[in-house]
Amino acid sequence: MKRFFLSTTMLIAGIAALGSASIAQDHDEWVAGGATGATPGPAGQYVPAPTRSPAESVGPFRKLVIRGVTLIDGTGAPPRGPMDIVIEGNRIIAVIQAGWPGLPMKAQREPRDADYELDATGMYALPGFVDTHVHAPAADKAPDMSYAYKLWLAHGVTTVRGVPLAPPDIAGSEKDRSAANQIAAPRIFNYQTLGAGWAGGAVDSPDKARAWVRWAATHNIDGIKFFNRPEETPAIIAAAIDEAHKNKMGTLAHLSQTGVANFNARDAGDAHLDTVTHFYGHHEALLRGATIQQFPLDYNYNNEQHRFGDIAEIWNEVYPPESPEWMDYLHHQKDNGVIFNPTFNIYAASRDLMRARNADWHNRYTTPQLWNYFQSTRDNHGSYFYDWTTENEFAWKRFYANFFKLMNDYKNIGGRVTVGTDSGFIFKTYGFAYVEELELFREAGFTPLEIVRSATMWSADELWRHKGAPAPVGVVRPGMLADLVIVKENPLANLKTLYGTGHWRLNPATNKQELVGGVSYTVKDGIVFDARKLLAEVADMVAAEKTRLGQPGAAPPNPGTGQ
Repeated sequence: MKRFFLSTTMLIAGIAALGSASIAQDHDEWVAGGATGATPGPAGQYVPAPTRSPAESVGPFRKLVIRGVTLIDGTGAPPRGPMDIVIEGNRIIAVIQAGWPGLPMKAQREPRDADYELDATGMYALPGFVDTHVHAPAADKAPDMSYAYKLWLAHGVTTVRGVPLAPPDIAGSEKDRSAANQIAAPRIFNYQTLGAGWAGGAVDSPDKARAWVRWAATHNIDGIKFFNRPEETPAIIAAAIDEAHKNKMGTLAHLSQTGVANFNARDAGDAHLDTVTHFYGHHEALLRGATIQQFPLDYNYNNEQHRFGDIAEIWNEVYPPESPEWMDYLHHQKDNGVIFNPTFNIYAASRDLMRARNADWHNRYTTPQLWNYFQSTRDNHGSYFYDWTTENEFAWKRFYANFFKLMNDYKNIGGRVTVGTDSGFIFKTYGFAYVEELELFREAGFTPLEIVRSATMWSADELWRHKGAPAPVGVVRPGMLADLVIVKENPLANLKTLYGTGHWRLNPATNKQELVGGVSYTVKDGIVFDARKLLAEVADMVAAEKTRLGQPGAAPPNPGTGQ
């Protein structure tokens, strides 16, 4: 519920006073564990992933055949099957009908010279999922970066965009190691914040912005993540976007409150930004009867309960859904080719904190360091539930209703909406949060096939389009890279079956619940990963960390859940 409101003059003065001091608190920066950090040591200490073990994967092969699947190809086409998928090295060379539904499949089907065959009869195959908004855990959250990589792969994620994954040198090295398949990890896109990694001083002018972009383009950096900080003026952002496109780099922005009064999502679209991530900037472009949100008189951006509690109050300050102003905004963004990347899941705890805190996977798969990081303190970024009330959740539920509607309407007029998670904050554990994001797309109104298209073809296209070449992943067809998700349950019927913790279903024959689902195999570059083995390795890592630190982490599970 709103308190007292700041005037426009007071707001601008307050933002100016924050200045560069707000930089360290911006969401998505790598921030140490604060008062509850379980691991001693400086912030930003990253431990690269160990070398890939043959125990968790096989391949690539001269020829691999996946037999008898029902194919959901990522384009939006309906499922078809049974199909055989033929892979040579890291490429799909053929997708062949293997028979007719309801009839036995022909034995000894061509090709018969495979080095490895995977019998996937009765299973479903999809393109490898793409997560367009990730950060790797530093030592304050996990022992090494493989913790996130294995959870992503275990949930079918074969490509990620780090925004940023880690500091430039580490992110670039991990990107190269993944490309060479030296580590068990999705392929990595390396986006960095403006000015990161170089010795050229502060980016304080459009010319400096262009110089940094040219430097980044030669240092294994694929794109730019803007935060709309006070020092990132509209002129600086516009210059960096223009220079990025000249150098075939992508651009994405979290349009934070510290700059949104002067550069909202509509302004960013007019500056030819590629992607707006999160919800920031959209609602500010739709304000009714004002140009700045009505913040309470005691609002302080660096107080995270204010920052994340009060932002949702904008829900009834905007033009209503499907009003002329609402639709004009969406058409304007579509005309500019802007991509929306909502990351619904990362703020979902704000509308139901108890559900997020008690998710099935925390006890077995959330490290004690990460669990401690999630707990509310004033110095852990995203741990803002100081006194989270029914009124806070009421506002967030109303806010999400508008947010969902905006994304679904954009998709319905032909705009692109892609899938990203931003895990590692706010009770969101890597991999599991990806499936939650898909479920939230469903709540927003996307159909199951539309969700798969957003998670695969559309998200892949977003990452490759700035390179001026078609995406080599995101669709299952000959000529594409061999990135696949293979599951026993039909995900179109129940997205919950994609969770690594599975889905409980009552067996009518025994009158007992049985655990079904989970990804069976993830294929990346023709390498077949056993998702269950990856999850077991993560569970062992979590158990070892609890023992080492003497910290139990998440509470024990409820009896009978098996988690």
